[in-house]
Amino acid sequence: MIKPCLTIICFFMSFSVMAETYLVKTPAEYNDAVVQLQPGDTLVLKNGVWNDFEILFTGSGNQQNPITLTAETKGRVILSGESNLRLAGKYLHVSGLVFKNGYTPSSAVIEFRRNKDELAYHSRVSQVVIDNYNNPDKQESDYWVAMYGKHNRFDHNHLVGKRNKGVTVAVRLNSEDSQENYHRIDHNYFGYRPVFGSNGGETLRIGTSHYSLTNSFTRVDHNVFDNTNGEVEIISVKSGKNTLANNLFLEARGTLTLRHGNGNVVENNVFLGNNVDHTGGIRVINKDQVIRNNYLEGLTGYRFGSGFTVMNGVPNSSINRYHQVDNAVIEHNTLVNVHHIQLAAGSDAERSAVPINSIMNNNLIVNDEQQPFTVFDDVSGIRFEGNIANQQVLPELAAGFAPLKSDVARRDNGLLFPVSSTVQAGVSDDLKIVDKSEVGVPWYPKVPAIIAFDSGKQHSVAAEPQALVDAISNAENGDILVLEKGEIVVPRLLNVDKILTIRAREPQATTLSFERTALFEIDNGGSLKLAGLVISGKDSPDAAGNSVVRTRKWGMIENYRFEMTNSVITDLDINHSFDFFVTGKGAFADVIRLADNQFNNITGHILVLDKEIEDLGVYNAEYVILDDNVFSDVAGSVVSLYRGGTDESTFGPHFIAKGNTVKQTGTGKRNKRKAAVYLHGVQVTDITSNTFEYSAPVVVEHTVGEPKTMISHNEFIDTAAPSIEELRVDGPHTATLNGNQFTTAMKE
Repeated sequence: MIKPCLTIICFFMSFSVMAETYLVKTPAEYNDAVVQLQPGDTLVLKNGVWNDFEILFTGSGNQQNPITLTAETKGRVILSGESNLRLAGKYLHVSGLVFKNGYTPSSAVIEFRRNKDELAYHSRVSQVVIDNYNNPDKQESDYWVAMYGKHNRFDHNHLVGKRNKGVTVAVRLNSEDSQENYHRIDHNYFGYRPVFGSNGGETLRIGTSHYSLTNSFTRVDHNVFDNTNGEVEIISVKSGKNTLANNLFLEARGTLTLRHGNGNVVENNVFLGNNVDHTGGIRVINKDQVIRNNYLEGLTGYRFGSGFTVMNGVPNSSINRYHQVDNAVIEHNTLVNVHHIQLAAGSDAERSAVPINSIMNNNLIVNDEQQPFTVFDDVSGIRFEGNIANQQVLPELAAGFAPLKSDVARRDNGLLFPVSSTVQAGVSDDLKIVDKSEVGVPWYPKVPAIIAFDSGKQHSVAAEPQALVDAISNAENGDILVLEKGEIVVPRLLNVDKILTIRAREPQATTLSFERTALFEIDNGGSLKLAGLVISGKDSPDAAGNSVVRTRKWGMIENYRFEMTNSVITDLDINHSFDFFVTGKGAFADVIRLADNQFNNITGHILVLDKEIEDLGVYNAEYVILDDNVFSDVAGSVVSLYRGGTDESTFGPHFIAKGNTVKQTGTGKRNKRKAAVYLHGVQVTDITSNTFEYSAPVVVEHTVGEPKTMISHNEFIDTAAPSIEELRVDGPHTATLNGNQFTTAMKE
């Protein structure tokens, strides 16, 4: 008997099954209805915001008559606060829901199980959106989707903006009932996942190392991975007999990695990097892997994030390390302007098991400038046959490559193919690219990953404190606030929680000073660009530890950007340890850029980016770029940038300094590291054409990975030579130093 609170619509389905539709308005009504569901029934959530709603969807439908949970109108049922969805039973179908403005109270937003004993089978989740549904503690791990059971499908969903730790979609094999599962993951839009800044940022993982010798039989096809940049593994395959086919990877940092497990097939995928940093392709490990008919273009990644990588393994490897590549088939792939193809990669004292019994045949390699291969160990266990390249390859590979005797041209699908029909290498003519319009949901927009500075409206702001406060409060993302000429003494902290530019109408004609311990605080959702300003510390509190810009002190979940150009920072000397920019713990910058600025008379540091001291592979900024600045009379360092630990799954940090002048910097008694520039665990360093005068040295400490450090064509005047130390490996440092000049001058 149906309770009066439910709206019921009855209709007939096939096989004369009487099916009912329940429209529910509250969680209580839902709980009353769900226990009554029979095959063919539909449970409809009324449009609106459902806050703190933990949905348990159970039942037993059948193949012809599944049980459905859906929205009154797709996209207009919003699950917010601490909401989640668990489904358990057979032939269940969920669609039309949106998760945003909150986070899951459990281990997953969507979970194909009720508990460890009650799983989902032959069930489907489609046309569901999860949008920035993140735990506010960035290091608190959860999944957005956890697939258990067997024969389940996750399709036509839209997932964007996962920022806290944990895999976006995880296929779990931790019980016999979830192994050999034959799941399908298809036609989903995996949108922007920002750089996480440590391990734990995969977009898709199939299995774990503990169950990696178990087969999953999961099929991943016709998905779009758009700027999924979390870490070096976009997809981490850790099980056997999976198929990954017809997917598009668009400007996605990292690789499809066959990390554990055997007998996987990777075919008909398209990787378009558009020369974005660290865009990668496919990484091959383990036995019996088949990689065929994939198209890869414009990929810049290197090492474990290369466009194409065949790894060395560990002899008699434990289950969680690197198994030897054995019987790999790599055929009919096209690689265009892939910067790095690395064979026997990772070769070292531990990873000494070279690839064996493998073949690389009928692949097409096209590069505009130079051949892309690097060989790190013996590759005689890979047979090269029928490959074609337009550049002369390495001598040890040459027997398996013929020169390309044809022009290449783009076809209607945007991919490059040889003009001559006689070229038999590379991908097949009928390879198709999945389009964004084919994936996700039609009723939810696929917005750009990042809102650019200066992309909004311009607003004139009087040189008055309240006018500036009001302008920041009323601004929208991308707006530009143009400050009129004058001096503004700001009495309160200016909180920035949007993408904002603040600039002077006339360069250096507007001065900002401040009466709080900081002038600006960047919060979640905020990014800040300053231009043409004079910023003085003369009105700051007479206390140690002031700063001009800081992030929230702890608990930031969203990445931010900070830029400053053509500005003057002066008189940060009201007391000791007055820094220019200080990160909070857990805050992460996509980029910090200082260009054409002058910094004078500062008792602290310029950039303090060293709050992650637990050595867990976490760090505070991906790119730190200094161009053509002058740093003068700075007691602390220009930058203190720290990444500790042994994890190798991140791309950065990157530090680039060019054309700067550093005078009397780094020699203050409170500068514990005694460095003008301090870099620990930085993966990419380029210090070029700078002048260091009467300053502390550049100190570089190499840790894990294969850090690239270039220090060239700098002038060091009464400044010690750079100090470079290898902390993890024996032997001389691996930095490149050339063209530097060292002179001694009488100090004025």
